[in-house]
Amino acid sequence: MTPEARSGLDLLATAVMLVDGKLIVQYMNPAAENLFELSSTNVAGLALAKLFSDDVELAAATGYARDNNCSYTEHDLALGVAGRGRLHLACTVTPVELAHDGGFLLEFRHIEQQLRIAREERLLDQSQANRELIRNLAHEIKNPLGGIRGAAQLLDRELERPNLHEYTQVIMKEADRLQSLMDRLLTPHRLPRPALLNIHEVLERVRSVILAEYPGIAIECDYDSSLPPLKGDKEQLIQAVLNVVRNAAQALQGKGKIGLRTRIARQVTLARKRYRHGIALQVIDNGPGIPEAIRERIFYPLVSGRDDGSGLGLTIAQNFINQHHGTITYESVPGNTCFTIVLPVTDNDERGTMNAERLGRT
Repeated sequence: MTPEARSGLDLLATAVMLVDGKLIVQYMNPAAENLFELSSTNVAGLALAKLFSDDVELAAATGYARDNNCSYTEHDLALGVAGRGRLHLACTVTPVELAHDGGFLLEFRHIEQQLRIAREERLLDQSQANRELIRNLAHEIKNPLGGIRGAAQLLDRELERPNLHEYTQVIMKEADRLQSLMDRLLTPHRLPRPALLNIHEVLERVRSVILAEYPGIAIECDYDSSLPPLKGDKEQLIQAVLNVVRNAAQALQGKGKIGLRTRIARQVTLARKRYRHGIALQVIDNGPGIPEAIRERIFYPLVSGRDDGSGLGLTIAQNFINQHHGTITYESVPGNTCFTIVLPVTDNDERGTMNAERLGRT
């Protein structure tokens, strides 16, 4: 295989490995290095049998591809990798002209990743439908609500008995509360006003608000200082992250620990588009976990695990993240709930950052 062909494999999001006819590793692309957490330099020259434990199915797949001179896909392959445990993968084996005794191109795809992408696409469609439903419902409620409050105000002025004013005040206060609720439902429909920002400034703002509201909660920060800036609406992202962190603080009932963690994400698919880089932001708490009964509906509007909850915080957070072409997912067991937000970093953002740094040095 020519150097030009190998450089093309470097750009693939799919994990690719080249082995010769004796199943000796010759090359791994960056996506494979990330998948197996191994360096191509360190594994070059190793036999597949030494690289992976439980490689019987992989050896059988390469044998079938060799004997029939065709591509063969094993849809459920379990490979043991040192330090990673067992990985469940789909693998396509394709014979290639690598040397005089031939060779194979192995393409690995994470089964869980395929399921995750499908789930994210389903959630995106669901979120768009929810957004339209909420918007229409909120508009329908706002108009008569204004009339109810106005009538209560007029009635309050005409009442002669002071003790009756209490009832009109209740009507007006409840109308104001519902008006505020409708405004919150409609807020996510403002389009983002993007500008380059540092995600850690967003997190620090959220951290200061939560510490003021819940002084009994400890917040631990684990930030990757090398993250590039991203383009987004700072206020919307603050509100989205604040809703998630506040949700965690409420689950902890004001006492416990919340972790804020950032990392770079490579070769991510967000809103059906592939990006070389993204920023992964995690909110982790040691609370009781999300109740089983609402786990599949946690992002639905008006769904809450608390009796006094409005059920809008996570819905609004999801809407804001979706408007930024990102995703929000979660994993939850008692004692450990982790919400993960992934936001894209475009090539233009990275080029703009490098140009700014270059200008700053001149």
